[in-house]
Amino acid sequence: MDFLLDPTLWVAFAMLTTLEIVLGIDNIIFLTILVGRLPADRRDAARRMGLAFAMLTRIALLLSLSWVMGLTTEWFRFAGHGFSGRDLVLLGGGAFLLYKASREIFEAVEQADESAPVPAKAAAGTAFWSVIAQIAVVDIVFSLDSVITAVGMVDRVGVMIAAVVAAVAVMMFAARPIGEFVDRHPSIKVLALAFLVMVGMTLAAEAFGVHVPKAVIYAAIGFSLAVELLNIRARGRRQSARAAELPAPRAP
Repeated sequence: MDFLLDPTLWVAFAMLTTLEIVLGIDNIIFLTILVGRLPADRRDAARRMGLAFAMLTRIALLLSLSWVMGLTTEWFRFAGHGFSGRDLVLLGGGAFLLYKASREIFEAVEQADESAPVPAKAAAGTAFWSVIAQIAVVDIVFSLDSVITAVGMVDRVGVMIAAVVAAVAVMMFAARPIGEFVDRHPSIKVLALAFLVMVGMTLAAEAFGVHVPKAVIYAAIGFSLAVELLNIRARGRRQSARAAELPAPRAP
């Protein structure tokens, strides 16, 4: 137990937990978008299952580090570029994110129908497991990338697992309010989907050896989010001003 008194261990734990939370932002956004398509009474369960799967996937990959690191070795070459197992996973995950986010943007912008009937119970059950399956696919992609990054920072598997558990606990606490906020503001949903398009393009680019720092993507989306939050506040103030200008109803 003496290793628990090592300050460098706690510094590594704090840094890795922060990294996992930052790398989990895109995971939370994707989960929020998918869960928003479910009936309100199924969303919490889907969030918990999705994040639990993310945690289990990361822990499983950490416990098989030799296999994970083997994915970084070149498997074959095509058009002068060497592809590893990691590259293929990133390419597949990036293509899936591009397809899914683009389809969601189309449905949000072109096919929005608030009067559509609520799906039947059987259809809702099918949609629930479809959402969980899609979350599981993207969890694998995001988990692989975060685990490879974690291995370069810390050499203790126990610290890595503890950081993953702590990060998922934070994400579970934050997922519901983020989801409710996105549901209340459709423009934020479209912005989140645009962010997922950027992430998908980045994953596909990295598969071909083009590294795009995530800080650049987060800075761009952070700026766009700040502008949209100002727009939401301005719209709210205008609506309040118009409501105050309306004449009070006369007493009967």
